[in-house]
Order: sequence, then C-alpha cells, then structure tokens
Amino acid sequence: MQNPNTGPLGGNLERIFVMRNIAILAQCLVIAFVHRVLAIPLPLLPMGLAILFSILVNLGTRYRLTVACPVTEAEFFFQLLFDVTILTLLLYFSGGSTNPFVSLYLIPLIISAAALSRRYTWAMAAITATCYTLLMKHFVPLHQQTFMLHVYAMWMTFAFSTFLIASFVVRMGESIRERDRLLAKAREEALRSERIVALGTLAAGAAHELGTPLATMALICEEIESEHAGDAALGRDLAILSAQIGACKRILTGLLASAGDARAEGGRMAPADEFLEGILDQWQLMRPSAFPSCRKPERPAPMILAEQTLSQAILNLLNNAADASPENIEIELDWDDAEISIEIRDRGPGLAPEVAARVGEPFFSTKEGFGIGLFLANASIERMGGQVHLFNREGGGAVTRVTLPLVK
Repeated sequence: MQNPNTGPLGGNLERIFVMRNIAILAQCLVIAFVHRVLAIPLPLLPMGLAILFSILVNLGTRYRLTVACPVTEAEFFFQLLFDVTILTLLLYFSGGSTNPFVSLYLIPLIISAAALSRRYTWAMAAITATCYTLLMKHFVPLHQQTFMLHVYAMWMTFAFSTFLIASFVVRMGESIRERDRLLAKAREEALRSERIVALGTLAAGAAHELGTPLATMALICEEIESEHAGDAALGRDLAILSAQIGACKRILTGLLASAGDARAEGGRMAPADEFLEGILDQWQLMRPSAFPSCRKPERPAPMILAEQTLSQAILNLLNNAADASPENIEIELDWDDAEISIEIRDRGPGLAPEVAARVGEPFFSTKEGFGIGLFLANASIERMGGQVHLFNREGGGAVTRVTLPLVK
C-alpha cells in the first residue's frame, strides 16, 4: 500500500508501478508468441535480461512507496526514463524503428505532460525522439516479418496505449488537479489566518483602550443612581445599563486572559447540552430582548471541547439571528455517533442569493457593522474540524447549522 507521506506524486508513482507490471507481462507474452508461435528468431538472452532488470527495479519501486519521503519530480522523471531505456533495448533487439511497438514511446511522454512540469516534459520529448531516431539506423533486424503481422502488431500497440491512457494517465491528471486544488485551499487558509492574527492584534489593543471608558461609564451610572434613588423607572434603566457595562467588562477580561492562548488544548471537556446552556445564559444577559426556545434530545449528551473561541463563535451566530428576528429564535441541539449539530433558526428576511454567495467573507455585512462576526465564527469552528452552513428556511427566515466532530 502506498505511503501517504510520499507526497502528491506518490499516487502517480504507484500507478507507474502497476503500469510497469502490466508492461512486463505484455512483453513476456509478445516475445513468447513471436518466438514460439510465429517462429521468428529473437535474441532471447539480452531481451530476457532487460525484462529481468525491469522486474528488479519495479520491486525497488514497490519498496520505495513504503518509505515516508515525498516523491520529487526528478525521481518521477527518472522512473519514466528507466522505462524508456528498457523499451529502447527491447526495440533494438527486435527490429528497431520497424517494430510496430515503437509508438509506445508516446506513453512516457503523455505521462510526463500530465504529471510533470514543462521542463521535464520537454526533456522526455527530446529523449524519446532521439531514441526513435537512433533506432532507425541501429537495430537488430527481424526476419520473416510480414505486412499483416506488422498491421496486427500496430493494432495491439494502439489497443494497449488506449487502455493505459484511459486507465492510468487520466487518473494522474486528476491527482495533479487535486493537488492544485489543495494548494489553493492551503493558500486561502494561510491568508485567512493572517487576517485573523491581524484582527486579534487589533482586538487586544482595543480591549486595553476600552477598559478606561467602561470604568468611567460604570462610575457615572453609580453616581446617577445615588443622586436619583427615588426614581424607580430611571433606576431600572440604570440597572440594565450597569449590567451591560459589566458584561462588556467580563468579555474584555476574558479576551485579555485568553490572548495568545486560543489553542484547542486550552479548553475543557463538558457535556454538549451543558455547554450550550452556559452560552445561552451568557447570551441572555447580553440580549435580554431576545426570546429563544431550545430543544435537545432526552439522552446523555456527548462531551465537547468547551473552548472560549467556540463559545464566542456561537455567540456571534446567535447575535446575527437576534438581529434578524429577536422575538422568534429556535435553537436545536442534536448529535449522532460522528458529530454534534447546533441549528439556529430565525424568522427574519432570509438570505438573498448575492448575500448567500458572500456569507463568511471578511468585512462583508448586510448590517451596519464591520462584517467580521460571521467570518470569525467560520474560522473558529473550521479550526476545530467543524463547519457552518447557512440556508433559507421554509416559510421565511434563515437557518445557521453548526456541525462539530465528536471528540474521540
């Protein structure tokens, strides 16, 4: 079995190994058929030694695939160059360029074009063209070769080539495209990580700066409350305002305490239902005007990594739902053997097609804000192996579904 640590070209090298086995078997059958059935004399010793050498190299290739070391383009190219060398030796002892199997030179060239860079492809083109040219003058001629035999052999070459191209070369091209897709995804994630680091730096600075105005507001609230102790209506408003200021202080304190330690190892294990209840309690203090309903299964909940970044991500999603329809929010928790699912449903205007296409992009928002809440929620949840899906709800509104893998 191929070692996944052999890199993107490891899968293509394994296909080369399989193709070489097929080629060795085909070479043995063709030589036996030509020598025994058609009674055309062939230099069996040098041709047999070439095939034996090919078998030994292929055994070494099989061992190479078990070594945890990435396959480089140069290594892959020399594997193909070995096949070209063996093919040239076999053609030299069996008619050279007059052998109908000479068009098999196209196979390594096609593989190079599908799996390697331009310079290796041009190098393979030059080598195969040179070998073909040399075989036009330097070869051991075949005797008793008929025109019909040549035609049948050409048909066999064509059938064998089409089989290899359809079965292996197309897969090689697909693996290269998959590698490019993964590289593009890695670049995108790196860019997103840079933005998150920049936002974290700004957030830490803002947290330090906001401490002073919050302390001033808390002091003024206390003074107003003491001066107007007999005004019950004003007292209720001041109590709400003081609670909100206290919530802001707690958020900033938690942000500063966890700055630079947002790794998953810093979390604690907790039942999923208790974790969600804690988030909802905190959210109700922040959004007293919201009226959510929460449903969960009546069975023991699995454990979840109760990390502060995850709590903040879910709080951001709850705030988005409350901004859309604070009076009608439904929250449902569920799980199976593989993952935990949290759905947040609202009865707001829903998602327009152009908005759905850009949801989660940094600094994109349909509200009066900076548009980073959903972006950070996406980043935090995806970092833990989860996903965030947003889609429109039947009857109006939107659904935000958070899925998280179970902690093993």
